[in-house]
Amino acid sequence: MEKELKELASDFFDIGAIKFGEFITKVGLKTPVYIDLRVLIAHPKILQKLSKVLWLFSKDSTSKITQICGVPYTALPIASIISVESNIPMVIRRKEEKAYGTKKLIEGQFEPGEHCVIIEDIITSGSSVLETVNDLKNEGLKVTEAFVVVDREQGGLKHLHDNGIEVKSLFTLTKLINFLVESDKINKEVAKQVSFYLKSTPAPLKISNQEPSVDRLKLNFATRAGLSRNAMAKKLFFLMERKKTTLCLAADLTNFEHILELAEIAGPHIAVLKTHVDMIENFSSEFVTRLQDLAKKFDFLIMEDRKFGDIGHTVSLQYRKGIFEIAEWADIVTAHPVAGKGIIEGLKRGLKGITEIRGVFLVAEMSSEGALTTGSYISETISMAKDSSMVAGVVCQSNAFSDPGLIQLTPGVKLSKTGDDLGQKYNTPEQVVNSGADLAVVGRGITEAKDKLSAILQYKEQLWEAYKTRISKTN
Repeated sequence: MEKELKELASDFFDIGAIKFGEFITKVGLKTPVYIDLRVLIAHPKILQKLSKVLWLFSKDSTSKITQICGVPYTALPIASIISVESNIPMVIRRKEEKAYGTKKLIEGQFEPGEHCVIIEDIITSGSSVLETVNDLKNEGLKVTEAFVVVDREQGGLKHLHDNGIEVKSLFTLTKLINFLVESDKINKEVAKQVSFYLKSTPAPLKISNQEPSVDRLKLNFATRAGLSRNAMAKKLFFLMERKKTTLCLAADLTNFEHILELAEIAGPHIAVLKTHVDMIENFSSEFVTRLQDLAKKFDFLIMEDRKFGDIGHTVSLQYRKGIFEIAEWADIVTAHPVAGKGIIEGLKRGLKGITEIRGVFLVAEMSSEGALTTGSYISETISMAKDSSMVAGVVCQSNAFSDPGLIQLTPGVKLSKTGDDLGQKYNTPEQVVNSGADLAVVGRGITEAKDKLSAILQYKEQLWEAYKTRISKTN
């Protein structure tokens, strides 16, 4: 390979892919040498030669590569040629989300668990590779390797290694410069300046889409309250810590008197009471008033599980108007992000003139068998949640995010792992808490129990013990 590398080094210089002077890198560093492999698209023979040499690394790969991803944008032509010549599928990671159609961040056809190799032109700090790795992993792909043309030797190799990515590079910048000296493309003085620069200028790691380094599962609720952007999330964190309960009771009953009777029993032991007002046959303003009185008496919050899912304008009216006037009394509501960020804006508009604290939980995953809330839908929901101060948390079945200021609400909880004949799947209190649940929804396990108070206490205690065990194990 040595002969091919020397030829490529000369090719890069001849086509102007390597420049000497004073430049600024992507991460904001001054540099006396700049490598711009974008010019390769104008030189297909050199591009093809480079792609063939780079793909030789695959022979020593520790895993079977079933997908290829070029870091946008310079590495995309290299990855495309490799994909065609190796007959291995390629995925494309967008640098920005589509604002139309499927709104996918990762384009291609793949299955979760497939092994994807990263193709990159230059690594300085490793930021671009890690951003790509994070997005691919969010889609369920396994990423452990990156094949790189040039390692600038400014810390990127270590940053990637520390994040579990093995890097194989054709050139270090030192090696590339030495090849140019050997072929009389540059003199030794230029090489000396570059060498001094490399020794004195490490590159900082800047990753725009990396999750916070702190693990939310290691923190207690009081600590996480101070890290939340949403006032309702702060309130709920403190409430759960104060009452020592993570129980959300799903009062899915059709008669409001029965709901109020249940709230009277459960009130002292729950953090949230969840309703579906559109299934109440005798709904009236009296129900709202009495439920609010119980919430104040027993210190719990009211969640209307409306699961808003329409365009923003419609959602704002559904939230504030109609016979239910949900915005007037529900502390928390749920929403499907399927229609985009307009849903959150619509909910904000529906709160105009309301001074009480309100919060939204976005539905990222559902507990029913065959739910379509998978893959990029989950990652895009998490991204939307992090971007809005109105979002208190996320409804999901797994530890899909690490932001300690968001609350994970997990439905489908029973004392034993079961299901029903309509596709609902249940997990035990310990299972959901270990899967990241901060607030757990229990419905029929309580509403259908003969001794409702006993069931309430049992769920409350098991959930709280699982939470205490979780934070004690990780601290």
